[in-house]
Amino acid sequence: MSAGTTFQPDMAHSSEVRPSADFDGAKSAVAAFSKTRSATQALCAPLQIEDYGVQPMPDASPPKWHLAHTTWFFETFLLKTFSKGYSAFHPAFEHLFNSYYNGVGEPFPRSRRGHLSRPTVDEVTAYRQHVDAEVCALLDLAEQGDCWAEISRILLLGLHHEQQHLELLLTDIKYNLRHNPLHPAYVSGSHGAGSGEKEVAGLNPSEQIQHKPLGFDAFRPGLVEIGANSGFCFDNELPRHSVFVRSFALADRVITNREFLAFMDDGGYRRPDLWLSEAWANRQPEDQHRPLYWRMHDDDWYEYRLEGGLSKLDLDAPVVHVSGYEAAAFAAWSDARLPTEFEWEVAARDQVICGNFVEEGVFHPRPLGPDNKQLFGDVWEWTSSSYGPYPGYRPLPGVLGEYNGKFMSSQWVLRGGSCATPRDHIRSSYRNFFYPKDAWQFSGIRLAKDL
Repeated sequence: MSAGTTFQPDMAHSSEVRPSADFDGAKSAVAAFSKTRSATQALCAPLQIEDYGVQPMPDASPPKWHLAHTTWFFETFLLKTFSKGYSAFHPAFEHLFNSYYNGVGEPFPRSRRGHLSRPTVDEVTAYRQHVDAEVCALLDLAEQGDCWAEISRILLLGLHHEQQHLELLLTDIKYNLRHNPLHPAYVSGSHGAGSGEKEVAGLNPSEQIQHKPLGFDAFRPGLVEIGANSGFCFDNELPRHSVFVRSFALADRVITNREFLAFMDDGGYRRPDLWLSEAWANRQPEDQHRPLYWRMHDDDWYEYRLEGGLSKLDLDAPVVHVSGYEAAAFAAWSDARLPTEFEWEVAARDQVICGNFVEEGVFHPRPLGPDNKQLFGDVWEWTSSSYGPYPGYRPLPGVLGEYNGKFMSSQWVLRGGSCATPRDHIRSSYRNFFYPKDAWQFSGIRLAKDL
């Protein structure tokens, strides 16, 4: 919506949307399943065997665990429920690779996932292959049965669950490799050596917009409908409901490294007036006053990237791996604020979903290109909204109700997806959530202002 336009309230209140499948039948379901499972496996191709079990912090799970947990999901919620006579691949895997579903059993402690040298990578690969074959067989048999609709719904939820872990897999690999003093690259590449003047993968130099002044699009007040209204969605995007949004202005692009460096140079990390009380009380040591993957070397700033390893900072690329606290402090320094998640959704809901997603193979935010406000892809955008239930929210029935609802406490909402998000996984109503202290996700900043 451009400046001067008015909200058009959505007068139709659609019935509650639930995760639903749009498969034509078993053939299309098997194709979607195989595509998603192969995409996860492909991300592991650049890894060495020693990389699969590393866990440098509790939040960053080893790649081997991601491969096994996503398999556990399909085994637990599809095969053990709908496949007659199915026997678990390994009786201990239900405990080892359960993430947080207490209704299934006692999960293995998250902080100790990196302690498991066994099962081996080969055993986890065999586990994936076994479950994949069983799921495909189940889909072929169930197409004409009474349970097909429910199997399809759980399958689709499982595919989106795996897409979430596909992004987490990249996020955790990056954290693992960056904290190795060798700063090894995940994949080789040359675009990481840029300084805002060299070619970036996917953009020719003539297509890069360098030093674009930050502008704002104005939005008038109105009563708007928020939440999913068609297709697949998670339960935290429901129910669709009315929200009154006051007039506001939203930045026409995300914040760059150049702008965040100006905040740093102006003493932004040392000014208590810019920081929330909890953030200031738990602030980093002086030598860590920078985004998570930045490092000073020979009086120049460098940044760790999955492609190319430690590389000279591209000043015109979006700043990434900043916490919600850092984003809020930068916004205060800029005489602005973070948008609410409702303001963000209003601005994004009529936009075409295009941008730098994981399919591009860049694995890092790109500088601004033409005709793109970077609302989708590149970086997840912190909002000021606390992650909580929408009015009338109901979790999914049964154990799957643990998927989202029980995490609605003390976290902030992020919107828009990132360079590690699958393109067909994101939508304008999608709500990601992390604690405001977290910076290991591909998170960045977009500013808003009151009008």
